Parts: sequence; structure tokens; C-alpha cells
Amino acid sequence: MSAMESFSRITPFLWFDNNAEEAVEFYLTVFRNSRRLDAVRATEAVPGPKDRVLTIAFELDGARFTALNGGPIFKFNESVSFVVRCDSQAEVDEYWAKLTADGGKESQCGWLKDKFGLSWQIVPTRLPELVKNPKAMQAMMGMKKIDLAELERAAKS
Repeated sequence: MSAMESFSRITPFLWFDNNAEEAVEFYLTVFRNSRRLDAVRATEAVPGPKDRVLTIAFELDGARFTALNGGPIFKFNESVSFVVRCDSQAEVDEYWAKLTADGGKESQCGWLKDKFGLSWQIVPTRLPELVKNPKAMQAMMGMKKIDLAELERAAKS
């Protein structure tokens, strides 16, 4: 059975600029319970060096993805992002630090781009509940990394 047969019907497929292996190895260090599943290597029928990795199937904490060494034609942008649910401020801090390392860029309201240009939202589990309060929503709008304690204070004021 191929890795694809065990995937969900819908699986994110990520186009990288010939650094898919590097990206997958990076993500495997960021997320616990993650693993590389399978790779498809190029053959004579595919342009580029023979035997280079064309696609890599991998799993990040239970979510399956495929990475493609597609070349420089397409770039990631903020119109697609991945939400990482965090149960504590410590988890927010950990994922934020790992994903902004080595060239990642902070954005706002819990959003960031990693060094490969992929957008992530690092979100405390309680965020949807807290931002129902207008003061907490206003506080969040001024944040880059989400500060759960600050949102809780704003929601109580």
C-alpha cells in the first residue's frame, strides 16, 4: 500500500523551490509525533537530475502532507496558512520561537511566516472565546505573538 492510500481524502500539497527535503526535516524538528513517510524520486521522464526527490509524504502531529520540489515558479502567500492549536502560553512560545527561527518573520495577531515562506497561525485554544470580548479583540489586534495572559486581562476589564 502506498503512503497516499492511507492519507485523508484531502491532504495539503506544498510546492517548494527545490528545498522540500530541507523543509520537511525542519518541520519534523518543530512538531512532536512527526515522521517522514515516503518519497518519490525523479526518473528519466521527469526534468532535472535523475533520482532527486520529487515528492515527500510526511506527518506532523497526526496531519499528513506532501511536499513537492517544484522549483521557483510558485511562492507561498498568506492566503493559505496552517493553524497550530496551543493549550498553553508555553506551547505558543515554543512554536513561535521554532517557526520564526533562521529567517522566519513575525506578522500580527498570531501569524508568522517560517523561513520557507509558509504562513502559520500560532493560536491558544481559548482565543476564539476570548476575542468575543471587544477589549480582548482590540488587544489581540496590537499583538504579534499572542499573549494569553494579556488577552485574559483585557477580557476581564
